[in-house]
Amino acid sequence: MDCGIITSKTVLLLLSLIFWAAGGALAYVGSYVIKSYNNFDNFLEDKYTLIPAAIIIAVGVVMFVIGIVGCCATLRESKVGLSFFLLIILAIFAAEVAALVFGFIYQSRIKGDLERSMSDVFMKYDGENSDTRAVDYLQSQLQCCGVQTYLNWTTTPWFSSRNNTVPISCCKGNNTECTGRLDQLDLLNTRGCEGKLEQLLQDVMSYAMLVILGFAIIKFFGMLSVCVITCKSGRRSGYQLLHA
Repeated sequence: MDCGIITSKTVLLLLSLIFWAAGGALAYVGSYVIKSYNNFDNFLEDKYTLIPAAIIIAVGVVMFVIGIVGCCATLRESKVGLSFFLLIILAIFAAEVAALVFGFIYQSRIKGDLERSMSDVFMKYDGENSDTRAVDYLQSQLQCCGVQTYLNWTTTPWFSSRNNTVPISCCKGNNTECTGRLDQLDLLNTRGCEGKLEQLLQDVMSYAMLVILGFAIIKFFGMLSVCVITCKSGRRSGYQLLHA
């Protein structure tokens, strides 16, 4: 068995093991992206931003199963099995490229999506409804206040109906002395939430795209290895027939 076959087999066996590990890793990454978006779904009008995450999870599940097929096909040098494995790798590679493209598209749309929706949600804040819970969660988690700045609250119905105060979720930490009055700026988070939320979602998307890119590169070398084994096996079979 020549060096090319041994090297290619080793690459494919490692790739099969990586498939199993990557399947679990991608499923986790996809779930993490969806969870991050769901925490702030009140502020995101475009639900199609979750398409990359859905693709990641689907690819992860398929990869786990295909890892077994690749391992068996490589050990047996089965042309049918290797051809099937190549098609699967190619399909996954295409799906990962699609996820990257969608990621870039929706990463650029995050800012516009937030600008359209956040102001509306903050205007609906009344201390009781679902928008209220979403805003309080956002402000307490990101330690922010208002959309662009805490002064955005001065234009909301809440501010005028509550003695010119901002919600308690604008207060720093668990400060019990904070009442939401604007003359207590040292007790309030003054930075707006839009910039912080945009950065958080951009970071999550960038992290997911880096993971996809890494696995796409691995798939590329896997496809090359399948081609090497198939070509070498074909030549070897031809030599054996001529010798006979």
